[in-house]
Amino acid sequence: MEVPALQGTAIERGLLTMEKRALVGERHRSFRIGVPRELSNEERRVALSPAGVQTLVANGHEVFVEATAGEQANFQDREYSDVGAGIVADAADLYSRSELVVKVGPPSEEEWPFLQEKQTLVSALHLGGTRPDFLRRLMDLGITGIGFEFIRDSDGSLPIVRMMHEIMGSMAVQIAARYLESGAGGKGVMLGGISGVPPSTVVILGAGVVGEWAARTALGFGAHVIVLDNDLGALRVMEHYLDRRITTAMATEQYIRQAVSRADVVIGAMMAAGQRAPVMVTEDMVMAMRAGSVIVDAVIDQGGCIETSRATTHSEPTFVAHGVIHYCIPNMPSNAARTATFALTNVLVPYLLKIGEAGSINEALWRDVGLRSGTYVYRRHLTKKSLATMFGMPHRDIELLIASGI
Repeated sequence: MEVPALQGTAIERGLLTMEKRALVGERHRSFRIGVPRELSNEERRVALSPAGVQTLVANGHEVFVEATAGEQANFQDREYSDVGAGIVADAADLYSRSELVVKVGPPSEEEWPFLQEKQTLVSALHLGGTRPDFLRRLMDLGITGIGFEFIRDSDGSLPIVRMMHEIMGSMAVQIAARYLESGAGGKGVMLGGISGVPPSTVVILGAGVVGEWAARTALGFGAHVIVLDNDLGALRVMEHYLDRRITTAMATEQYIRQAVSRADVVIGAMMAAGQRAPVMVTEDMVMAMRAGSVIVDAVIDQGGCIETSRATTHSEPTFVAHGVIHYCIPNMPSNAARTATFALTNVLVPYLLKIGEAGSINEALWRDVGLRSGTYVYRRHLTKKSLATMFGMPHRDIELLIASGI
């Protein structure tokens, strides 16, 4: 009977010691957080919903929201002010007040002059449109840049990317179905067909999150779904989750060429985390497609995986090349702005709270692997090798920079 008693004492002392040494409450610092109105690419989302702002305010942070920032996602200024946000009339004022700026897309060139020394910027980077002069601007100002594309948790997942990619995959099929209709210039066919009429063929390039959710949605429409990837394990996993209701093949040139030539819809979903999307479908493959077919390049924000793709906008969402309708909007989830804003808020707010609990951005990066892996500019240095290779720029290891205090 003595042994359990001794064990219990040891456990109790260990717990008491840990409680005394925990510094979360002591380190916590209030930050001034700015949420600007999005200006680029006809973006309709906003980085934080009123519910997310309410959580941050309840944890002692000051939050400033630019007037009408949430309007296109159907969030009114009053909803933000009612939960404690300060409504700021213009972007210049908002940036000047904020230590930490949270955006959906990277600042447009129009916003560059508003950036402040040693601010923290949390936003998507959009590798397909990133310019070296933007990165140099951040480095010159000593800004800490954290990109949605790079935030990777300890389990290896990309939480913000996954959330947006689930939306993109589902939307890609909805959009393709609409453009297949005669009134939109398509072939005049339904994705699922009807009794006596076979379904359309949807070819999905990539077995990642976008590809998975595109396949789920296409199956829901009743389409014949073919998924190609160069990762056999990913194809095997998708087959398992979807009860072998899809056809899979390795993404060799031969299989891609055959599948694309027979496709009614091609969805580009092939990407590599933190890198430009690989080009999988060449122009001559597109030329072999039937007129009125539809291409949705869902990874155009990473450069696109179809050679004929080029970025389009919400006001002019499509173009026709070789008789094939192309839909290539970089910020596709913006068309489901309210849903996407809620999804983004759910993932972003815990990270913002972690920064506050750590007491400084340096301490937050040191403590949290997700924030650390998401950082691409820190203390006037580029910290991502993929970006350095892309633009021929030098880079420094983030962990060495944090540890050295340079």
